[in-house]
Amino acid sequence: MLAVYANTKGFPRDELFGLVSQMRRAAVSVPANIAEGFKRRGIREKIPFYNIVEGSLEELKYYFILAQDLHYLESNHDLLAQAETAGRLLNGLIESTAARL
Repeated sequence: MLAVYANTKGFPRDELFGLVSQMRRAAVSVPANIAEGFKRRGIREKIPFYNIVEGSLEELKYYFILAQDLHYLESNHDLLAQAETAGRLLNGLIESTAARL
């Protein structure tokens, strides 16, 4: 989700500790929780981390919509498409992990 950093650089300065911070935290949460869940030894321990990622992705999608509504982004289509792709990949990871239970 490096695109989040690139896209939020142009946001108004007064959003630095608001929307920019929230978007970047949600974006960082996605790979960080995948990595943490992956490293867990027990299969049952992995899935809660992947569920957190699902929440972070949904949060991020909302922020993309909000940012466009506030006219901070010209278009959110590419960002939403990337989030959707990440969500599909994540769903496959969760399903394959759950199938190993």
